[in-house]
Parts: sequence; structure tokens; C-alpha cells
Amino acid sequence: MEATVSEQLVELLVQAGIGQVFVPAGESLNPLMTATERESRLRRIPLSHGESAALAAAAASRLTGRTAVCCGSSGAGSLRLLGGLCELQRDAGAVLALVVDVPTCHAGSRYVQECCPAVHLHAAAGFCERVASPEQAPAVLAEALQQLRARGGAGVMVLPADVAAAPAVSRPRPRPAVSRASLLPDGAALHALAEALNRAGRVTFLCGAGCAGARSDLMALARRVQAPIAYTLGGKEIMEAENPFAVGMVGPMGWGAAPLAVLDCELLVLWGTDFPFDEFLPSMSPVVQVDRDVAVMGRRTAIALGVQGDVREVARALLPLINRDRSDDFLCASLCRHRRSLVELESHIRDVNEQGSLRPEYLTRLISDYAEPDAVWVADTGAPLLWAARYLRLLGSRRLLGSFHCGALGAAPAQAIGAKAAEPSRQVIALCGESELSLSDLSTLVRAHLSVKLLLCNNAAEPLRASPAAARALGIRTLRLRRPAEAPGCVKRWLAEPGPALLDAYLDAGALAQTPELSLLQHADHLAESPGLEGVRRLLYGRHRVC
Repeated sequence: MEATVSEQLVELLVQAGIGQVFVPAGESLNPLMTATERESRLRRIPLSHGESAALAAAAASRLTGRTAVCCGSSGAGSLRLLGGLCELQRDAGAVLALVVDVPTCHAGSRYVQECCPAVHLHAAAGFCERVASPEQAPAVLAEALQQLRARGGAGVMVLPADVAAAPAVSRPRPRPAVSRASLLPDGAALHALAEALNRAGRVTFLCGAGCAGARSDLMALARRVQAPIAYTLGGKEIMEAENPFAVGMVGPMGWGAAPLAVLDCELLVLWGTDFPFDEFLPSMSPVVQVDRDVAVMGRRTAIALGVQGDVREVARALLPLINRDRSDDFLCASLCRHRRSLVELESHIRDVNEQGSLRPEYLTRLISDYAEPDAVWVADTGAPLLWAARYLRLLGSRRLLGSFHCGALGAAPAQAIGAKAAEPSRQVIALCGESELSLSDLSTLVRAHLSVKLLLCNNAAEPLRASPAAARALGIRTLRLRRPAEAPGCVKRWLAEPGPALLDAYLDAGALAQTPELSLLQHADHLAESPGLEGVRRLLYGRHRVC
């Protein structure tokens, strides 16, 4: 019996190194779904719907650095892919979505579930093609995979149901595996940046997700420049751990001395970040930006200089051009402020009433202390992500994932499934918000033997009861936690469970996290540490020096 187009595409995916495919549950009648189910070399991971499948694939790709694959059905099923694929527009992952549409003979007739997925998904995908014939299918798949290897992001391949079920008739030409080359900086721009760094007395580095692979080089450069290192949420897992120059995070979830270090410098260097919150960036101090992507230069704030290049290559090339004799006054003052800020930030961790309400700060740090050195954390949008940003210690090779760009609600379980399926040997911890956990996703944890640890942040006025009950009914080990005195033992048992486990934590509903705000009085108080009238001048007039 000759293979169908769907079976041919699945075979080509296996040859390309794809080990699993994330699919919406209950779509077994779809010809593409049937083909994935029959292929023993391809692990099929069912999720609650298309958005969850896309989010799981995005998490798997971001964790491994390889292309991941998800599937979608026609009608509303394909539209639900949109939310998950939008997450990849500004992320480092690469996901191919295979979508089956209505048969070709019904296209344009307002047939049941006809919604033109190629049109709707095009906005979220860098590559989006509709296959018109069996001969075209393998070539489109090869092109999609090549595009994703080169640029990342999301790719969409739409298959009409009759084409997906038709006999395969052709084979694609093999495509070579191509690695992405380093991007060396322009010599003139590099020397201009070195001159600006040598001239400025107070320099701050702000590092983002684009600093992956450049940690040691940036720290060496910060030591030479005597610059404090602030970081974004995407840069936390890269620049936070064991970094003597780190002063915390910038942004709505920021903490430490980072917000002031960014505003109170003579030169801010943005390294590998398209940081979107311009209210946390200086309006008058010179800013320079280093990034591979020219399109992000000056997008968030006016810049005096933009340098295109790999962050690692630019940092290495800059090091011998920087003057050695530099004052460390600004760095020491920033680190001192950071230490004072940590004392206040960690008050709820030090001063614990064991019989009082369970504070999320204390629980997050406790889980962080007991988790494995290479654990993968996935945090829901909202309070769970905020507590993770401030109290999770990303030591060793830990990773922090989440819907950082689109802010999808309730995304943590699906992303945790994707992370665990991609890296089965690593501990995966999902910090889930107040939304109910999907029964389908809980069932996937059991059927696929994915030992994800779920923390249910239960701080609503009416406690969430359906999710723990559903988890227990499926055989998932469920623990309930109410008081700080019980927390250490309960967390240890939860993390030690061999299979999936849920910790139902009743948190203090009055625990509020303040957004870092620099009022005029706060700024004046810090600037008062500056000698003479220099602090007052900076407060009133800013800085007009340019690179």
C-alpha cells in the first residue's frame, strides 16, 4: 500500500530529527493526526487544544534550540494555534505548525469549518504556505524547515484534507544542515563604542536574552569598564547567577538596584535586548545598543549609536580597546544599594510566622532552594511569574520559561509538558495561577509519563477545588499546603515524587508585590549620595553629553 502525503511528511519529519509532535486532543480522524499516530518513531503528545499544542512546542524549541512541530485542525482548531504561534514572533524558538484545512473542492463555498487558516495565521508566521497538490507538499516542508533553521520563529504549512490523504507522488531534494554564522561588528562602530565607554564615568550594562553564550565575555568587559549589570526578564537566566556585577532586574517585575543604575548612569549599553518598557529607560542620558537585528535599533528609546553584531563577538573585540585605569565608585555605590534593597526584598523570607499565612515569597524561595541545579521553571503570567522573577535563584543551568511576550493566561501547564517531553531527564516545575488546570493536560501528564511538578497558587477568595480533585482522580499525587511550618517537608515530598505531582498551596491573599517606581523623592534620596551639586544638577537637568 503506497504512502499518503501525510505519511510522507511524517517520514520526512523523522528524517529531519523531529522526535515528538504536539497535537490537540481528540483529532484522531484527521489524516495528518492518523499518520502521526501510526509512526512509532514519532512521539505524539496530546494537549487540550491548538494553542496549548503551539505553546508546548514553543517551550520545547526554546529549551533545546531545535525546531519543534505541532498540529492543528480546520476551523476553530486552526485559529486557536494563533495565540501560541504569536509567542514565537519575538522568541528564540522555532515551531512548524501543520494545519489540515477543508477539502479543496469545498474551498470558497463557506463550507463547515472553512476559515482560511493560511490568511489568519500569516500574521504570526514568518513562513506560511498552503499546499495545492501532492507534488508540492514535500518541497514546501523542506522549505519550511530550512527557513526555520535560518531565522527561527513560526512556520505554517496548510494541507487541504484531500491533499493530506492523497497518495504521495514525489520526493524532495535533500537540504544541507546549515549553522548560523557569527556576526562580526563593523570596525568604525566598534571604535565609536569603545570611545564612548572610555569617555563615560558611570556606565551601566542592560542585558537581555540575546546575551546567550556571551556571559563570560560580558562579565570580563564589565570588570574592565567597572559597570553594574542590570538585566531584563529574558536575561535573568543568563546574567543573574554568581555574577559579582549583577544589580537586579529592570521592568515592571524588576527589583534590586537595577532601575536606578539604569537611570543614574552617564552611558547605558543595551546588550541583546529589545526591552519594551521605555518608562524604565533614561530619556536624556546617551544610550547605545548592540544586537544582531538592525530592526530593533532605537525601537524603544533614542540611541546615540547602534552596533550590529553578536553580543559575544562585540564584547570580545571591545575588551582590548577599553582603558584600564577607571574609577569603581559608581559600581561600588550600585552594589551597595543593591545589598540594601535585598534586605527589604527578602524580609518575608527571613521573618516567617510559622503558624501564620503562607507567603508566596517564602514558598518560591523554598522551592528554589530544594529544586535541582538544572531544573526548568515555567511560570504563568501574573503573580507566579512576578514571584519567580524576584525570588527564584537561577543557579547552575536552570532555565525560566513563560509566555513573556504575549502574556497568555494559563500557559504554564502546556509549556511544562513541552519542556518535559523535550528534556525528560530534567526536573520541570510549573508555577500555575488561579485558572483551572485542563483535564486534558492533566491526563497527558499521566498517559505520557511526564513527571511535571505543578504548583497551584491558590490565593482566591473561593479556593480552587476542581483542579486538585481532577488530579487525584487521574492518579496524580496531590498535596495540600496551608502553613509555613509545614512547607519545608511538604515541598521536599512534592519534588521527590517519581511521577507527576500537584502542590495545592493556599497563599496569603493579601500578599501584594509593588512595581518598582522611582519617584522624585526616591531619586533625590539616592542622588544625595553624590558629592556637591553634581547630584542636584543631574536630577534637574539630566545629561546632555553625546557619544
